[in-house]
This record gives sequence, C-alpha cells and structure tokens, in this order.
Amino acid sequence: MEFRGTTIVAVKRGGKTVFGADSQATMDTMIFKDGVKKLHKIYNDKVLVGFAGAVAPAFAVLRMLEENLNKYSGNLQRALVELSSGWQNLNAMRGGVEVMMIVANKDDMYIFTGDGMVTRPNDDFVSIGSGSKYCLGAARALYENTKLSPREIAEKALNIASDYCIYTNNHLFFEEV
Repeated sequence: MEFRGTTIVAVKRGGKTVFGADSQATMDTMIFKDGVKKLHKIYNDKVLVGFAGAVAPAFAVLRMLEENLNKYSGNLQRALVELSSGWQNLNAMRGGVEVMMIVANKDDMYIFTGDGMVTRPNDDFVSIGSGSKYCLGAARALYENTKLSPREIAEKALNIASDYCIYTNNHLFFEEV
C-alpha cells in the first residue's frame, strides 16, 4: 500500500518566511493518521524544513543537512550543495528515494528532491506534496493580488488545497523564520 498525503507551502514576504503544512497521512484510500508533523526547525531554529514523501529518508536528509549546516557555519546554500553531492551517491546505490523538501532560512529558499537536486524557486512562494498544484495556484493568486501576510497566504492556500485534494486535510501547522 502506498502512503500519501502531504501538502507543504512556503511563502516569503516582508522579511518573513512562513511554512504551512497539513497534518494528514493517507494509506491507499484511508486516512492513516491525522496530526502528522511535517515541519521542522533546525540549526538553532534558523532553518525551516518541510518534507513530503518517505519518512525515513526525509529524516536522514534532515540529519545530514543539519550536520552540513554545522560544518559550514549555517551557510544554507553550501550545506545543500554538499548534501546533494553525498545524497546523489547514496541514492544511486539505493535506486531512488521518494522525498521532497522545502528548505529556507530568513534569506533563501530551496527545494531538495530525492534524487539530490537542489533548486531555488523563481518566486517567493513554493509548494510540494500531493496537493501542491492546488496550493501553488492559490498562493500565486493571493501573493500577486493581495497584500496578505505570508502566514495568511499560506493558510488560505492550504485551505483551498484541502477543498480539492483528498490527501490534504485542513488541520494546519505553521512555522516562521
């Protein structure tokens, strides 16, 4: 059976970056668990990480990222590039891992994928997970057409996603950096 059910959004505006996430994990067509924590603060609460996909690899990536942040004095870009190199080598031996993360500090935001790719989004908002298309569309409309705060945009976008994606609920968690 396949586990699904994560929608993460990150919005950067006015010197703040806010992550929002639903809390549902779904197994096949059944809600497996409600209240799942998908957002984590690391590196002395200066870096936010939101992950979708396989849990064990996500925590392995989280641990390796924090080690790299410590090694490179909090330089997020350098830590992610080094993580990418190491992860690609490990991943080649494992045959692919389904994990995706949004990682941000107060200045930068990145997406890290299970194959070790690191990308910087074109916009100041991004979404991953099963409801990401709905969430991203809503975030874009809200970001471009309102003066809402990052928290308000994240909350409204996630609620819209939960209206359309059966793998996304409206029990939401938020973190800010």
